[in-house]
Amino acid sequence: MKNNLENVLTIVGLVVLLVMLLGIPLQLLWNWLMPSIFGLKYITFWEAVGLNAISSILFKSNINIKKN
Repeated sequence: MKNNLENVLTIVGLVVLLVMLLGIPLQLLWNWLMPSIFGLKYITFWEAVGLNAISSILFKSNINIKKN
């Protein structure tokens, strides 16, 4: 039972780390470029995470090319 709990906590920790690693650079790049170039507003960390999630859903490629 303890091993299962450790596995769940490890997975949760990795998901949190992944969200941080993907959200922070997007927020920093957006806040650096978009307001000065296009006059858009600054975004928060959670808005960057949401933007990243939406873009991964919309632009995810499901094309598989199998060579025989």
